[in-house]
Amino acid sequence: MTRFVATVAAVVMVVGVAGCTGNQDVPGAQATTGGPAARCDPRLDGAFTAWARAGFSGSIAISTGGRFDCLAAYGSANDATHTPNTIDTVFSIGSVTKAFTAATIFDLVEEGRVALDDRVGRLLPELTGPVATVTVRQLLSHTSGLNGSHGSDHQALDRDAALASIAGLDLAFPSGSGHLYSNAGYTLLALVIERVSGATYREYTASRILRLPDGRGAGGFWDGTPAAPGPRAVGYLDDGTTGEPGDFAGPHWAMDGSGGLAMTAHDLAVWTHALFTGQVVAPESVEVISAPGHDLGAGRSETPGWVASDASVLGVPFLATAGGDDQIGHNAVVAWVPERQRVVAMASNKPGISAEDLLATVGPALLAGEPLPTPGPPAAGAGPAATVGKYRLDGGGSFDVTAAGNQVTVAATGVDAVTALFPPGGRVSSDDVRAHDERVLALLDGRTREGREERGSLEEDLGPISGVALAGTVFRDGELRTYVTLVAGSGAVTGWYAVNAEGGIEAAEVPAGPPTLKLVPAGGDRYRPDDPTGVGPEVTVEFRDGRMTVSGPAGTAVAELAG
Repeated sequence: MTRFVATVAAVVMVVGVAGCTGNQDVPGAQATTGGPAARCDPRLDGAFTAWARAGFSGSIAISTGGRFDCLAAYGSANDATHTPNTIDTVFSIGSVTKAFTAATIFDLVEEGRVALDDRVGRLLPELTGPVATVTVRQLLSHTSGLNGSHGSDHQALDRDAALASIAGLDLAFPSGSGHLYSNAGYTLLALVIERVSGATYREYTASRILRLPDGRGAGGFWDGTPAAPGPRAVGYLDDGTTGEPGDFAGPHWAMDGSGGLAMTAHDLAVWTHALFTGQVVAPESVEVISAPGHDLGAGRSETPGWVASDASVLGVPFLATAGGDDQIGHNAVVAWVPERQRVVAMASNKPGISAEDLLATVGPALLAGEPLPTPGPPAAGAGPAATVGKYRLDGGGSFDVTAAGNQVTVAATGVDAVTALFPPGGRVSSDDVRAHDERVLALLDGRTREGREERGSLEEDLGPISGVALAGTVFRDGELRTYVTLVAGSGAVTGWYAVNAEGGIEAAEVPAGPPTLKLVPAGGDRYRPDDPTGVGPEVTVEFRDGRMTVSGPAGTAVAELAG
């Protein structure tokens, strides 16, 4: 049994491209016949090529006033067939789909078929439960209070089952009084679209909202129909396996509205420019979509389908949205700078350097008109002679060490091992970790309605659960993931959960392998994380005399080679 709910991280960086002239073709990034020409300023191409060597695989589209400054692709779309990514390669865009769903709602508002302050229960009379009282506006801005998940990605879920599942979710706070990101809320908006438009959600979105100014469609859906046309990038997961290829037959109501769309980075950029220049919905609707909404703090606020940042963040106002799906292995991010009519869209298909990580790393320099930062040269040689095997800590945790070439992979098992290899830091404190651990234990103890349903679902597959033990927490892909060991009738099973501030499930995978970290030589007997963007844990690992020493912000942990 594997359960997974797509995760989202709102991007906090955006770029204002300086020095892009768009006058040079990029080798290896050619479009198919009849498509746009691949081109990028040599200075940008040089930097992006360096990031590709360090692990970025995907496509980049940057435009100003609708004219492309940089349109290029890097890395591999399919390792097995040696097929490179091109600017025509299609990627899943995950929760960027919400921007399209929001635009579809505004299209229906303009036609008088729905009003932003309509209560969703009036539009969907069969909807029961507390959510029936929330408004369309609150769903758009994630202020409805709707808490928890209505289904797992790539789970066959029909319309009636989706409505019943959403109706069973609790409201974490009175509608309109707080903020809680909700995939279920955007699926509910898709159900509203289907009801009031007289067409299916997918048909209406494809025919009305995906249509570009030149008459083409901006992609389609990753799974099901209408499918995004064009060659697809294979997604690669953290463990090296390939992701969902897009052949899930559905029904797709676990993702429709909140995820599911796919397209090229080029078409995502074209659509974004068209949206904010009034070519998708009316200028009056664009004003509402662009206006700062619920205050998220630190200069950021929620808007329908986007996050708006004011000038205090990077010097100019901008809007951005991002999404990824760890079952597919893709990540996408797009940003809009209104005062320059500038779009930056990136998509990736490998976990080494995601589109979001790349944009966050190079964004400040691009905004300032400075040369882009580039990663250091790759580690050379075979590296120090790290002994592979199992290393045990006195506290009971362990590290399993494997090696390939000059790269070492360490898998951590047990709270002490996971904490040593993935120490809290940066955006996450020890208090954040403890609070998240407590919310996950409360969930699996069945203290909430969603928790009781989750435990019941687990026991259907695993048998009666007699115990739940913490197995460590990591910060990955913009979220905390708490690993737990479930003691059940079928034996001990390990998995992880990511929950929101109110304890609702945002992502989960059961069963799951232990968290792993890839390392490269750092000189002498030391290794460092293979992490050129600097978003990973700040640790150094040393192998010497049968011992493995992990050093980080909280100190050191020493493990002995077993056997």
